[in-house]
Amino acid sequence: MADSPDLNAALTLAESAARRAAALLLTYFRDPKLKVQQKGATDLVTEADRHSERLIAEMLLSAYPDHALIGEEGGAQGNTQAAFRWHVDPLDGTTNFTRGIPYFAVSVALSDAHNLPLVGVVYDVVHEECFKAVRGGGARLGRKKLHVSKTRKLASALLASGFPGDKRVNPDNNTEEWACFVPRTQSVRRIGSAALELCYVAAGRFDGYWESRVNTWDVQAGLLMVEESGGKLTNYRGRQEGIYDGAQIVASNGRIHEEMLEVLILGDAAPRPHG
Repeated sequence: MADSPDLNAALTLAESAARRAAALLLTYFRDPKLKVQQKGATDLVTEADRHSERLIAEMLLSAYPDHALIGEEGGAQGNTQAAFRWHVDPLDGTTNFTRGIPYFAVSVALSDAHNLPLVGVVYDVVHEECFKAVRGGGARLGRKKLHVSKTRKLASALLASGFPGDKRVNPDNNTEEWACFVPRTQSVRRIGSAALELCYVAAGRFDGYWESRVNTWDVQAGLLMVEESGGKLTNYRGRQEGIYDGAQIVASNGRIHEEMLEVLILGDAAPRPHG
């Protein structure tokens, strides 16, 4: 079995890689000559995504040549049988990026072979907010320790979610769930970056997040932030299966978790707040 890496050293490297990638992305942001390509009907990729991932992959695999790296644009690299895996989204929020909307991030996470996240960094490029966490060591925004919110009722909660790339053709597209949460919460938001939405749960800005069929590079770092800030993670049935793989995720401050599950299980039959 491979020796476990020094997690604090891995965090330092991940943060350095994320910051360097962020500086690179800013050179492309709002560039009218930026070339945008379609990966799918609603899924975009740019030269900035690819350049950012190459930079991050080179830094991580140079330091840890025995690790695997799973990136949004480059697929699997390194030792695919490795005991440790890096999950890299070089530009989470590409649609925002191409439209000049200043909400996108670089997400870097290290997990074991079973996708349990050990280290996570999410860097908000425009707002220069660096969220970071180490398993067992808490989560921070800069030097400030993160804590989930204290909201106790779903009716008072601000939630976040998103939609899958195949939402036009797949009936499992989150539109029914979204419609059920809207009248049962304070409101629902979509930033367009799952990594940032999970970090906002960890920071107490949002009270909860749900989504299914997301990729590990989108959520690994953010899931660790939620756990290390005192939050709760399950799938839609309240179990642990599949959450670190992105199959189904419910992330919350813990206090509203059961009410969120009730909506996801019962749909429109779930209780509504009075008034």
